[in-house]
Amino acid sequence: MEGVPEHARPGAGAEEERDRIKVVVTGLGETTALGGDVPSTWEAMLRGENGIRLLDDAPWAKDMPPQMGGRVRVEPGPGLNPLQRVRLSRTAQFAVTAASQAWCDAGLDSDTVSPHRIAVVVSAAVADMTALIDGWETLRTRGWNRVPPLTAPLSMGNASAAAVSVVVNARAGAYATVNACSSGTQALATAVDLIRRSAADVVVAGGAEAPLHPMVLGSFASMRALSQRVDDPAAACRPYDVQRDGMVLGEGAGLLVLESERHARARGARIYAEIAGVGVSSDAHHMVQPEPNGAGTARAIRASLADARLSPADVACLNANGVATSAGDAGEARGMREVFGDASHGPAVSANKSMTGHTLGAAGAIESITTVLSLYHGLVPPTRNFTCLDGDLSIDVVHGAPRKLGDEQTVAVKNSAGFGGHNVALTFRAPTRRAA
Repeated sequence: MEGVPEHARPGAGAEEERDRIKVVVTGLGETTALGGDVPSTWEAMLRGENGIRLLDDAPWAKDMPPQMGGRVRVEPGPGLNPLQRVRLSRTAQFAVTAASQAWCDAGLDSDTVSPHRIAVVVSAAVADMTALIDGWETLRTRGWNRVPPLTAPLSMGNASAAAVSVVVNARAGAYATVNACSSGTQALATAVDLIRRSAADVVVAGGAEAPLHPMVLGSFASMRALSQRVDDPAAACRPYDVQRDGMVLGEGAGLLVLESERHARARGARIYAEIAGVGVSSDAHHMVQPEPNGAGTARAIRASLADARLSPADVACLNANGVATSAGDAGEARGMREVFGDASHGPAVSANKSMTGHTLGAAGAIESITTVLSLYHGLVPPTRNFTCLDGDLSIDVVHGAPRKLGDEQTVAVKNSAGFGGHNVALTFRAPTRRAA
């Protein structure tokens, strides 16, 4: 099996499998263009709602072609204390909002786990451009001594991880992985590794991003990556559809609480799912374009399934990267076909960016939450705006209405990809008893 180490191949190391620490999901938190928390976002996804809107209230929007995006439905301010409102960037405010929800959802407090056994992995693709560029404008127009003193720490890539570590009192390490658009998924992969090697019992992990800044939007527009359907924002993002014409950016955060299964069961925690497998690969192909044949995607998915000791036939549903660009969707679909075969044999595919927009470093974490809930509730949300599959692709895209999973369908894959050829796949397995 190409690209998969011997110890991670199905059937290898039965004794090692018995001894390996299992990693489970016990808490979920998010803020998206569809809702300010997990329940509201999940219900909106099941209804196939739209989170993409015109950004015509922004003073710069009228002068730029990409005048739409997935702005968060609920602003973070009311849930923050006064210091957090002043000292945290918008990205970090999203992260803290989602982390607080996830921590509460997991039922954790200072009496249930030692701070020295708690770690944090929170990632972003572009950190916070607003803090950095606003600081530059102040320097340029008013001088160095008027630059806000927190400009540097607010704009650093670790800002969200540091802020979340303070909220949950994490003393076992705070990490920030940067893998472009797969950063949030890589954060979960890193968290799994921390727990498996006993560096922590609990890890708060995921991603946050606030990319609706004219510099970021202008860059994506310049590379012709954004949809031009500004006359109909609700129909702009069309993953895998024959009429897709580009992505739409969005903002938000998704944070998950991961624990060793032993720790979770000892405290009687609710378990949403197990992260049973992790797979990572790199294309080594191009800075922006994915590998056309999807070989990197296929390697990551295969490695994740092998790590979970599962086969492609076990996978009921797959939450796709689904960015709605011609090259991105085609490469990913070819990679899926290489692993699973054609649409008649493959898993049910769902692409959430059609509703939330592409939240860059937060996307993989937000979509991992959807993947977990799909297994937990036995429902796969539809892909919005999908009407007709591109004839070059062969995947089973869920659209129109949610797809119900059978009781025996207990495995799902989350696939992510990012600029530079970063591929990350996670394999989730449902708990023994699914919620009603």
